[in-house]
Amino acid sequence: MTNAAARVLDTRLLFSIIAAGIMSFSGVVVETAMNVTFPTLMHEFSIGTSLVQWITTGYLLVLALIIPTSAYLKRRFATRTLFTTAIISFLAGTILSAWSPGFYVLLTGRLLQGIGTGIALPLMFNIILEQVPGEHIGFMIGVASLITAIAPAVGPSLGGLIVSYFGWRMIFISLLPFLLLSAVLGVKSIRQAGALEPEVRFNLPLYLLLIIGFSSLIFATTLASSLGWLHSKVLALFFLCLAALTLFYRLSLKSDAPLLRVEIFRYTPYTLSTISLLLVGFICLGLGFLIPNYAQLVRGTSAFTAGCLLLPGCLLGAALAPISGRLLDKLGAQRPILLGNSSILLSVFCYSLYPGELTSLIFIVFYLFFAFGQGFSMGTIMTNGLSQLPESLNADGNAAMNTLLQLAGAVGTAVISTIVASAQAAEPSSLAHATMIGSRHGFYVLTLSAVIILCCSLRVFTLIRKQAK
Repeated sequence: MTNAAARVLDTRLLFSIIAAGIMSFSGVVVETAMNVTFPTLMHEFSIGTSLVQWITTGYLLVLALIIPTSAYLKRRFATRTLFTTAIISFLAGTILSAWSPGFYVLLTGRLLQGIGTGIALPLMFNIILEQVPGEHIGFMIGVASLITAIAPAVGPSLGGLIVSYFGWRMIFISLLPFLLLSAVLGVKSIRQAGALEPEVRFNLPLYLLLIIGFSSLIFATTLASSLGWLHSKVLALFFLCLAALTLFYRLSLKSDAPLLRVEIFRYTPYTLSTISLLLVGFICLGLGFLIPNYAQLVRGTSAFTAGCLLLPGCLLGAALAPISGRLLDKLGAQRPILLGNSSILLSVFCYSLYPGELTSLIFIVFYLFFAFGQGFSMGTIMTNGLSQLPESLNADGNAAMNTLLQLAGAVGTAVISTIVASAQAAEPSSLAHATMIGSRHGFYVLTLSAVIILCCSLRVFTLIRKQAK
């Protein structure tokens, strides 16, 4: 067992961070790699766009439901036990996905992977925060953040390459050696920091409300593709979501053992920053769905080429992430955030207004503007938003942002795929033309989201200036 006074950045600690990092990296890589496989899976399993998107949406929904429990799990169970549970779940899901004879077996495998990643992601950061010496925490957090930043850059191109030459199952098979290495390193090197709290209570009623709220939101957005947004069943699910999350909020305020201290949302600059962050995630996953599928179904490009369309932008975004942090320290939050927000808006506005068929070069250039904006926005928005909270609420604010960010990604994929699927259903005789029209409607939605991001950020800095007077 370690403690704050005995923090040492030794080989064992590095191996434990690498072990959790490999699993986190694998989870994000396979998430983005699978987006490129959607047309292939639709053909192989004879399914439509609204169903195939559950490969990503279901995975992100599980992440959104697991991450809120991370604080409880850390206090209740040993770090090595959590790691072992995560790696077993991820390995089982990977093997099941690689073998899957049908779509629903593949989906089950992806959900198991979601459980593993949902435990591993916060575990990696918890190990750093609890065991790394104070003077090295910033650097190690940067390394951990770089892991999750590079993975989306690798995923689409790697997925496209593997699908084009080896088949989509090889995406999962290729992960196995790395996961086995992670298992060996983690089991041997992970150690416990601090005492456990076996008496801590898990608030099951509140967690069930969270499950109902998040799940009904995702089901409503996906069901809308076949029934329409104003259908009674869709509206009923949206009402159920609103009721469950409202009840969760009110009961959390009164509970002596809340999953999340929801009073964080009483701080308006934090709440607006969270909305901005979630909409950036919404746009990111929306573009991650639209671009590879448009390229394959409209332009007829290969899966590898479609995946590579995102690579230059993702690499740019990953490279800019640490630079935006330095600018935040030197110039404050306003300039990097507003510059990033404006670049995101310019990108999706250009996509939505382009009059003709989008070419590969246009996709790459416009996505570079988005990636530039994302690189300057996401980390800076999160840091600035958390700085508006009292220090005692920082952990809850961080957990809420990360949880809702996963949910926003799931909703982004579901909403945009629903819009495209609706257009395809309206014009079944011409899949390419219908996909182009549906994608353009999707870009309109993303443009509106970018406008809201910019408005929220402007309001945040207005409130901060008023508070400073």
